[in-house]
Amino acid sequence: MKKIFVLVIAAITIAFSGTTQAQIKSSKLENSLLWEVSGNGLAKPSYLYGTIHMICAGDYFLSEKTKKAFDASDKLVLEINLSDPKELLDVQQMAMGKEPLSKKLNSEQLSKLDVILKKTANMTVKEVDAFSLMTVMSLISMKSFGCDDLKFYEMSFIESAKKLKIPVDGLETVKSQLKSFEDAYSDAEMIAMLEESDVEETKKLVEDYKQENLEGLYEKSTAEKVMNVKAKKYILDERNRKWVEILPEMMKKEGVFVAVGAAHLAGEDGVINLLKKAGYRVKPVMR
Repeated sequence: MKKIFVLVIAAITIAFSGTTQAQIKSSKLENSLLWEVSGNGLAKPSYLYGTIHMICAGDYFLSEKTKKAFDASDKLVLEINLSDPKELLDVQQMAMGKEPLSKKLNSEQLSKLDVILKKTANMTVKEVDAFSLMTVMSLISMKSFGCDDLKFYEMSFIESAKKLKIPVDGLETVKSQLKSFEDAYSDAEMIAMLEESDVEETKKLVEDYKQENLEGLYEKSTAEKVMNVKAKKYILDERNRKWVEILPEMMKKEGVFVAVGAAHLAGEDGVINLLKKAGYRVKPVMR
């Protein structure tokens, strides 16, 4: 159960950021999960990598180009620094609800959630009563992959960073990320989204990921049934903008390997386009 708590945030994220800037419209992105960031005064290149957060062990892959970029980097930067004991403690604490779901939700919502849990996770709402709705959402997301041997990209990167003895940093905290999700979805909207949870849709996401199709991942992650305008604002656009304010200082003197959810990279307000607007050269690494 501790492992589930530690990975709650990563699991949720898949469900699914003073000078005049040039007006750069985002064009269709090449199929690559790895992007090199250079120019604008950087001492050495940094890299952006789009993750799917979790994937069945049989589908897990890390390309040679990605390994090479990682090995050349001086620091690993994730959405949240899950190697920080304080962040892990916050994850565990926030995985539990402030009040039982049986008190938080009305009878209709509880009934719907019970049906969803029985269908997707072979569990009942009573078994998860002490958890937050976010934790329940993460459990169902994990089950949608249809396997019991999930691998988590962020944890793999942290292990690699330890072996290379390079530091790990985060773009935000567990608390700030959960605040974004709470702003994005009401309880009713979250349950409605869980009703749309579909193994087949997850399979399509995995296929796009294996093909390094950022555009496809972005389109599926921002589909109306998953992410309405309000949710997109809080889950993607606002966080992307905050990250791009933080990244220049991180990248200034050393090469960093930035691994975030793939949906954050594409789109008009995606990290790739926002860094281009800020004056950086951002290009796909194809081999």
